[in-house]
Amino acid sequence: MPAVVEKMVHFGEMPWHGDSEELTGNETSREVMQKAGLDWNVVTKPLFMEDGTAVPAQASIRESDNSVLGVVGPRWTPLQNADAFGVFEPLVESGDMAWHTAGSLRDGQRVWVLCQLNLDNSEIVKGDEISKFALLSNGHDGKLAVHFGFTPIRVVCANTEALARECKASKLIRVRHHRFVKDNVEKLRDIMNVANQEFEATCDEYRFLASRSINQEDLEKYVKIVFNQHGKDNDEIPTRSKNIMNRVEELFTDGRGNNMEGVSGTWWAAYNAVTEYLNYEKGRTTQNRLDSLWFGQNGVQSQKALAQAVALAS
Repeated sequence: MPAVVEKMVHFGEMPWHGDSEELTGNETSREVMQKAGLDWNVVTKPLFMEDGTAVPAQASIRESDNSVLGVVGPRWTPLQNADAFGVFEPLVESGDMAWHTAGSLRDGQRVWVLCQLNLDNSEIVKGDEISKFALLSNGHDGKLAVHFGFTPIRVVCANTEALARECKASKLIRVRHHRFVKDNVEKLRDIMNVANQEFEATCDEYRFLASRSINQEDLEKYVKIVFNQHGKDNDEIPTRSKNIMNRVEELFTDGRGNNMEGVSGTWWAAYNAVTEYLNYEKGRTTQNRLDSLWFGQNGVQSQKALAQAVALAS
C-alpha cells in the first residue's frame, strides 16, 4: 500500500516526525513547489459507458503520469497547484508569512500548503505560546473542497490545535470547484485580518481553559465524552477504548508541556492530552494521522474535545 504522504517539504524542525525534505527558507514558490513534488497539472476528461454513451461525470487526471485522481462532476474545474501556491506567494514575498510545509497526500489526491504568519505568537500562560499558520488545502479527487483558514499550533509540543466552532472566519472556508474557483481563492486574501481577530478569540478560549482547574472525576468524565463512552460502566467499555482513555489520562500529567506552571492540573492540560494523542499516537502511521487531523475523524474529534472542554469548564 503506498504511503499516504506522497512527498513533503518543510522549513525548520521536522514536523509530525515524518519523512520530508528540508527547505532553506530562500526558495521561490516555484522552487518550493518543485521540491514538494507538486509541479504538475490536473486535467479533466469525459467519461463514457462501455457502449459509448456519455455520462455526466469527468475523470480528474494528473497530467504528468496520466494517473486518475478521482471522478468529478461535469462542472468541476481543477485548482492547479501553481494557483494554490499563488494565493500565498505575494504574502511570502512581502514578508507577511513564510513557507512552512507543503506536500501531497494519497498519491496526489490531496495537496496542502502551510505558511507561518509573521505575527506575534499568542501566549496562553507564561512560556506556553500558540503560533499562527495559514493552511490552504485542495482536493483533486472531487471529494474535498478548497479549504483556507488559520491553523493554531502549540509551540511547546507542535500539536495542531482545533479552532473554536463559533469562530466563523477562523474555521476553514470552503470554496467549491467551479469555473471561477481561482478568482474565489484569490479573494480569500481579503479576509486575513478578520480571521486573525477571530484566531485571537480562539486563543481566549484556550486561556479560559488554562484558568480552570480539573479534578480526576471530571477528567475521567471528559475523556469518556470525547471518546464516545459517556454513560457506560467500565465493564461495558471495550478494552481498546479503555486503553486509549488511560493513555490520554497519562498524557494529562506527562504530556508535552503539561507539567508547565499554569498548565498542570487545568482543563487546558486535559484538552492538550487529547490533541497530543490525536497528533502523535492515534492511527498506524504519521501520514495517516496528518490526513485525519486535517481532513478526517481526528480533526472532528479535536474540535469536539475543545467544545466539550469549554462547556464542562464553564
